Amino acid sequence: MPLKKKCLVSSKVENGEEENKVSLLDLPDLPLECILEHLSPAELCNVATVCTSLRDRCGSDYLWEKHLKRKWGRVIGDAAYRQWKLHVASRNKDKASNQHNQKGIFAFLHGFGPFLWIKSKSEKGRQSRSSLPDDSIAALYLSLESGKFWFPAQVYNRENGHAGFMLSCYDAQLCYDSRTDTFEARYSPHGRWTTEENIQWDRLRVPPIDSSPHALHISDCLDDLKPGDHVEIQWRRNKEFPYGWWYSVVGHLEACQGLGSHCHCDKNDMVILEFTQYTAGSRWRQAIINRKHHREQGNEIEGFYGGIRKLYSKEEITRWKNLWPTKIVE
Repeated sequence: MPLKKKCLVSSKVENGEEENKVSLLDLPDLPLECILEHLSPAELCNVATVCTSLRDRCGSDYLWEKHLKRKWGRVIGDAAYRQWKLHVASRNKDKASNQHNQKGIFAFLHGFGPFLWIKSKSEKGRQSRSSLPDDSIAALYLSLESGKFWFPAQVYNRENGHAGFMLSCYDAQLCYDSRTDTFEARYSPHGRWTTEENIQWDRLRVPPIDSSPHALHISDCLDDLKPGDHVEIQWRRNKEFPYGWWYSVVGHLEACQGLGSHCHCDKNDMVILEFTQYTAGSRWRQAIINRKHHREQGNEIEGFYGGIRKLYSKEEITRWKNLWPTKIVE
């Protein structure tokens, strides 16, 4: 049944002269909640403009949490939530000092599709309704949807799959473009921002380790590494740059030659990491680390290798394989 502007369902009595008006709000709480649970984010916002009571119900965290998880759960992690809290605190501080210029989240989103219909009724001579709480889940969802909130995440194969970043994953600040259903990224290697547009959802992920991209990851898997294991290793151009995560597979030592049951590479202190997206003989094809004493190692020419995380999830491994280049990188 469509939801009318005044939440009324009218039925004519037999004489056709009177109307029995039944308000949607006359429904018991459970049926009303069931109806609202089946509405899309756009529909919830539309219903929220009807009256104060429906606005409060449609803005509840309970209703918006599932929408946030369904659409944004795969790219929003703990770091993004922390940044959102800082964003809200900053906005509240600005509103306190410039209160006459602030009109809450509805004014904040006014003019940004697909939520163009969220606007104050004051333009039509009616008193404007109070806005959503800035720290609500609905406010976070709508800020993400409108592209007004930049959030931290990681991008696979940055800069449109440039050969210098093939099979890597780097931290970035991202915002969403609802018109194209893609993202814009800002990377900060050192000193200046670089940008990239039209990033698809499948190139984003929540950072698997909640730490600064400049922090060395302390590896806890080195003793378990053996040929065939899939790993990610930190790498950076120099010590001023942030780390990126690079996909690799543990290989066999040269003396072993991969002779099946005769392989003892897992007992050796030295571990070979193979980056087979590069041609044989390339200086980027292999890296050798010492599992007993590995910290950061490298130089200004070949860069610096950092911590290692072993991949146990088939989903993670498959995702890397799906990003494999169509041709070997020189």
